[in-house]
Amino acid sequence: MPTPHNEAKKGEIAKTVLLPGDPLRAKYIADNYLEDVVCFNTVRNMLGYTGFYKGKRVSVMGGGMGIPSIGIYSYELYHEYDVDNIIRVGSAGGLKEDVNLKDVVIAMGACTDSNYAYQYELPGTFAPIADYELMERAVENARKLNAKVKVGNVVSSDVFYNNYTKVNEKWASMGALCVEMEAAALYMNAAAANKKALAILTISDHLFKPEKLSAEERQTSFKQMMEIALETVEAE
Repeated sequence: MPTPHNEAKKGEIAKTVLLPGDPLRAKYIADNYLEDVVCFNTVRNMLGYTGFYKGKRVSVMGGGMGIPSIGIYSYELYHEYDVDNIIRVGSAGGLKEDVNLKDVVIAMGACTDSNYAYQYELPGTFAPIADYELMERAVENARKLNAKVKVGNVVSSDVFYNNYTKVNEKWASMGALCVEMEAAALYMNAAAANKKALAILTISDHLFKPEKLSAEERQTSFKQMMEIALETVEAE
């Protein structure tokens, strides 16, 4: 059962996994929100934990940066560990004018500049989208928590330092709310495995505004996003 990237044994991972990029954010969630926590993975320091949130069994694990990384971890969770639901909880850079620092964005769809979908040999362009049931529950929970939430299209880019200087303006002109680096691959892996996925993002900086959060704030201050995701988990 262990893979080259995950030392967990059969049954050690819950049916729903929260997947932040930063493994230290996974540790923060486990330390601050979960009870009866067990660490199931330390390979490559990509920490993974299983515990209980309000009596519901849930796991949380780091997924790394970028489409190749989340592509590996989410694939193994779906196919090797029988996970049914993966909820990405991560940071994103704002694109639209009405998106502000610390806003929560729920990714209904994920545009991408990645070639990740080539492997499916489709006769056209695949549109990666969230699972509607997970998304609906997350939106309801966000409203209950009085979170400033926006739902819409995001961009999953392969490039952080982009030599094409107009790229963000182009995506914003098509209505993309923010840019991140993982959701599209997660949504594709879920579709291919007939499983469920959702990305819940917090705006940590803005591509057209000067404000930004520090690395420490990114790790520990995304409480609303974490709580929305945890409240979205259902009992196994």
